[in-house]
Amino acid sequence: MDQLLLHEPTPRVLVVDDNVDAADILATLLSVFDCTVQVAYSGSEALALGEALRPLLVILDLDMPGMDGCEAARRMREQSWGPHACIVALTAWSGGDIPCCIVEAGMDYHFTKPMRVDALVDILAALRA
Repeated sequence: MDQLLLHEPTPRVLVVDDNVDAADILATLLSVFDCTVQVAYSGSEALALGEALRPLLVILDLDMPGMDGCEAARRMREQSWGPHACIVALTAWSGGDIPCCIVEAGMDYHFTKPMRVDALVDILAALRA
């Protein structure tokens, strides 16, 4: 019984980025941290994968062609799994101004690329708690 209580769940993570290399590298890193990872290269692909994966964590690029990350996040929040997911905005946008759409879309965190490993570890630890 104690072993079951000590077992940390494997978080289901959806990485969404139109930059294939960036998405794949982040997915590989998440695999090292014992996550179940799916990668989508567009907002519409993310919505389709999200329904099947039902991720606990979504790491979402904002600046994507077609459906941008803010629109994808808004639509994710409308899905049955969306209100419970932690959605992280990941963008090349820097500076003190957080784009309004991040707050309006209900994203939980905003990080500038490249995402710091310690920030990722903190989010995964919170999900596993």
